[in-house]
Amino acid sequence: MTRTILVTGTSSGIGAATARLFLEAGWTVGLMARREGALREVAGDHPAAHVLPGDVSVPEDVDAVVDRFVAAAGRLDVLFNNAGIFIPAAHIDETSVEDWSRAVTINLTGMFLMARAAYRVMRRQGGGRIVNNGSISAHVPREGAVSYTVTKHAITGLTRQLALDGRSLGIACGQVDIGNARTPLLEELDAAQRAGGGDGVPMMAVEDAARAVLHMADLPPDTNVLAMTIMANAMPYVGRG
Repeated sequence: MTRTILVTGTSSGIGAATARLFLEAGWTVGLMARREGALREVAGDHPAAHVLPGDVSVPEDVDAVVDRFVAAAGRLDVLFNNAGIFIPAAHIDETSVEDWSRAVTINLTGMFLMARAAYRVMRRQGGGRIVNNGSISAHVPREGAVSYTVTKHAITGLTRQLALDGRSLGIACGQVDIGNARTPLLEELDAAQRAGGGDGVPMMAVEDAARAVLHMADLPPDTNVLAMTIMANAMPYVGRG
């Protein structure tokens, strides 16, 4: 039986790389993001790709996308809860309430809504797996990133709660914490640092992050990776500078 996965934030970056990798591995893949044109570019003409435009922060969109995917694919084996945003770097007194609310709405409420809809389906079908994209900001902050750091710390709580509550239902939940995958956003940051005379940002291939997700998703139902950190080896994450 062909396995199925729904990936959010699939229009670019980690989400796009993950969708492509799962398609290559023979999975049926639902691609969800707000930009339908970008989703179609990622999906190409692959017969196992389902383009599902929607906004993770809108409950009606979330429910409609999950229901459409399950109707087309037959079941939902895995959710990769990936969609998220950064906001401009600033100290907390320079961070607008609007930017804070936008980060919470997408990074936290959006992941809650997606997990909620997937959990409902998985409970009914007798099991499944949710993989949340936490980021290494779920453990250590980057300067000027109060909204992103707080929302990603909250994802760790969501992951652990779902792992606990889903245990008796056959629903596994784990978290992948990714550090500096080569996305357009990181490339812009790298270019800015180099233009200012810095050494740039250590990065890893986005495909390596996608392979970590595939490993977690490929595990048998009685096995779970609760948390995995994958990062550019040269990034200053461990130790003191």
